Amino acid sequence: MTEPPVTRYPDLDTLSRELAARIAATLRAAIEARGSASLIVSGGKSPIKLFESLRTEALDWNRVCVGLADERWVDPSDPASNEKLVRDHLLKDAAAAARFSGLKNAAPTPDLGAVSAWETFARVPRPFDMVILGMGDDGHTASLFPKSPNLARAINPAAAAGCIGMWSPTAPHARLSLNLSALLDSRRIVLLLAGESKWQVYAAAGQPGAVEEMPIRTILRQERTAVDVVWAP
Repeated sequence: MTEPPVTRYPDLDTLSRELAARIAATLRAAIEARGSASLIVSGGKSPIKLFESLRTEALDWNRVCVGLADERWVDPSDPASNEKLVRDHLLKDAAAAARFSGLKNAAPTPDLGAVSAWETFARVPRPFDMVILGMGDDGHTASLFPKSPNLARAINPAAAAGCIGMWSPTAPHARLSLNLSALLDSRRIVLLLAGESKWQVYAAAGQPGAVEEMPIRTILRQERTAVDVVWAP
């Protein structure tokens, strides 16, 4: 197993601009080759500047499908919603023409809404052209949290690609997440890290230990999909 390549940037602004240009080039190439492109993104504070840079890129946005790696089970108008974050910071100006697939639906719980949420991805070209992931201080990625009751099912590499209900032991929201098989059904994964503390967590994830303790290891240790790590202080 080889470690993913790491690109270090002097600051988050530079990382965001250069990664946005790289994503745009990937999506343009996909559109030219296959007529459409797909991008899966995560929430959190780290990608906000990336989203704001990416939406300024010249693209045939109406040929781009944007989806979420995970979502809190809250209304899309809720400040905690990843859908709201993406709509507020990415799907603006020309990028508003992109076809967006949210995960939250009318089901009362993520477990009950998982099948319907995955059905919305039928409109999203797969393999995904690029998946942008982050990582929490506990080593989670997407909403694949340590100690979540459904974690073993979510990270089972033999499971069919799909969505799964998850629960964060520390955050106050039920979640819905793409499972490991769905995340890996992509041409490339980029792990975006910002800050010294995230670098220390990433270093810890690179040490021996169970994937259940730090689920980001399921991404870092697999050899199915290429992974790049980008970091800024």
